[in-house]
Amino acid sequence: QVQLVESGGGLVQPGGSLRLSCAASGSIFHIYTMNWYRQAPGKQRELVASITSGGSTNYADSVKGRFTISRDNAKNSVYLQMNSLKPDDTAVYYCNAYQINRGAFWGQGTQVTVSS
Repeated sequence: QVQLVESGGGLVQPGGSLRLSCAASGSIFHIYTMNWYRQAPGKQRELVASITSGGSTNYADSVKGRFTISRDNAKNSVYLQMNSLKPDDTAVYYCNAYQINRGAFWGQGTQVTVSS
Protein backbone atom coordinates (compact mmCIF):
# COMPACT_ATOMS: atom_id res chain seq x y z
CA GLN A 1 0.00 0.00 0.00
CA VAL A 2 1.23 3.47 -0.92
CA GLN A 3 -0.26 6.68 0.39
CA LEU A 4 0.26 9.81 -1.68
CA VAL A 5 -0.21 13.42 -0.57
CA GLU A 6 -0.04 16.26 -3.09
CA SER A 7 0.69 19.89 -2.30
CA GLY A 8 1.62 23.10 -4.07
CA GLY A 9 -1.52 23.89 -6.02
CA GLY A 10 -3.12 27.31 -6.08
CA LEU A 11 -4.13 30.30 -8.15
CA VAL A 12 -1.58 31.72 -10.60
CA GLN A 13 -1.72 34.22 -13.43
CA PRO A 14 -1.15 33.14 -17.03
CA GLY A 15 2.56 32.89 -17.72
CA GLY A 16 3.31 32.11 -14.09
CA SER A 17 4.83 29.06 -12.44
CA LEU A 18 3.91 26.52 -9.80
CA ARG A 19 5.69 23.52 -8.33
CA LEU A 20 3.61 20.57 -7.27
CA SER A 21 4.94 18.05 -4.77
CA CYS A 22 3.80 14.54 -3.96
CA ALA A 23 5.00 12.79 -0.83
CA ALA A 24 4.71 9.01 -0.68
CA SER A 25 4.67 6.61 2.24
CA GLY A 26 6.54 3.32 2.25
CA SER A 27 10.09 2.12 1.86
CA ILE A 28 9.93 0.91 -1.74
CA PHE A 29 8.97 4.18 -3.42
CA HIS A 30 11.90 3.82 -5.78
CA ILE A 31 10.39 0.86 -7.65
CA TYR A 32 7.28 2.75 -8.72
CA THR A 33 6.71 4.68 -11.91
CA MET A 34 5.35 8.02 -10.76
CA ASN A 35 2.82 9.94 -12.79
CA TRP A 36 1.01 13.25 -12.70
CA TYR A 37 -2.52 13.28 -14.11
CA ARG A 38 -4.97 16.14 -14.34
CA GLN A 39 -8.71 16.46 -14.74
CA ALA A 40 -10.44 19.62 -15.84
CA PRO A 41 -14.18 20.17 -15.28
CA GLY A 42 -16.21 18.15 -17.76
CA LYS A 43 -13.15 16.41 -19.17
CA GLN A 44 -11.54 13.01 -18.75
CA ARG A 45 -8.51 12.56 -16.57
CA GLU A 46 -5.37 12.79 -18.68
CA LEU A 47 -1.75 11.79 -18.15
CA VAL A 48 0.50 14.85 -17.95
CA ALA A 49 3.94 13.47 -17.12
CA SER A 50 5.65 10.25 -16.05
CA ILE A 51 8.98 9.29 -14.54
CA THR A 52 10.10 5.69 -14.28
CA SER A 53 12.10 4.08 -11.51
CA GLY A 54 15.15 4.55 -13.73
CA GLY A 55 14.48 8.24 -14.25
CA SER A 56 13.12 8.18 -17.81
CA THR A 57 10.50 10.85 -18.39
CA ASN A 58 7.58 11.30 -20.73
CA TYR A 59 5.22 14.22 -21.27
CA ALA A 60 1.91 14.99 -22.89
CA ASP A 61 2.36 17.06 -26.03
CA SER A 62 0.38 19.90 -24.47
CA VAL A 63 2.97 20.43 -21.71
CA LYS A 64 6.26 19.56 -23.41
CA GLY A 65 8.82 22.29 -22.91
CA ARG A 66 6.81 23.88 -20.08
CA PHE A 67 6.52 21.17 -17.40
CA THR A 68 9.28 19.12 -15.79
CA ILE A 69 8.77 16.01 -13.69
CA SER A 70 11.44 14.90 -11.23
CA ARG A 71 11.79 12.56 -8.28
CA ASP A 72 13.86 12.33 -5.12
CA ASN A 73 13.89 8.73 -3.94
CA ALA A 74 15.67 9.67 -0.71
CA LYS A 75 12.69 11.86 0.17
CA ASN A 76 10.01 9.54 -1.29
CA SER A 77 8.83 12.47 -3.37
CA VAL A 78 7.96 13.41 -6.92
CA TYR A 79 7.62 16.93 -8.26
CA LEU A 80 6.05 18.72 -11.19
CA GLN A 81 7.55 22.08 -12.10
CA MET A 82 5.04 23.96 -14.23
CA ASN A 83 6.16 27.06 -16.13
CA SER A 84 4.46 29.32 -18.66
CA LEU A 85 1.10 28.28 -17.32
CA LYS A 86 -1.99 28.76 -19.46
CA PRO A 87 -5.70 28.90 -18.56
CA ASP A 88 -6.06 25.48 -20.23
CA ASP A 89 -3.78 24.04 -17.53
CA THR A 90 -6.51 24.67 -14.96
CA ALA A 91 -7.44 21.33 -13.43
CA VAL A 92 -7.17 19.12 -10.39
CA TYR A 93 -3.74 17.51 -10.51
CA TYR A 94 -3.33 13.97 -9.17
CA CYS A 95 -0.22 12.06 -8.20
CA ASN A 96 -0.19 8.38 -9.17
CA ALA A 97 2.17 5.54 -8.32
CA TYR A 98 2.24 2.44 -10.48
CA GLN A 99 4.13 -0.82 -10.38
CA ILE A 100 3.11 -3.79 -12.48
CA ASN A 101 3.04 -6.29 -9.59
CA ARG A 102 1.71 -3.94 -6.91
CA GLY A 103 -0.93 -1.97 -8.77
CA ALA A 104 -1.77 1.71 -8.82
CA PHE A 105 -2.33 4.25 -6.07
CA TRP A 106 -3.72 7.78 -6.16
CA GLY A 107 -3.44 10.94 -4.15
CA GLN A 108 -6.40 13.13 -3.29
CA GLY A 109 -5.53 15.81 -5.83
CA THR A 110 -4.57 19.46 -5.70
CA GLN A 111 -6.33 22.30 -7.53
CA VAL A 112 -4.40 24.43 -10.02
CA THR A 113 -6.19 27.49 -11.35
CA VAL A 114 -4.62 29.69 -14.02
CA SER A 115 -6.49 32.95 -14.32
CA SER A 116 -5.95 36.68 -14.42
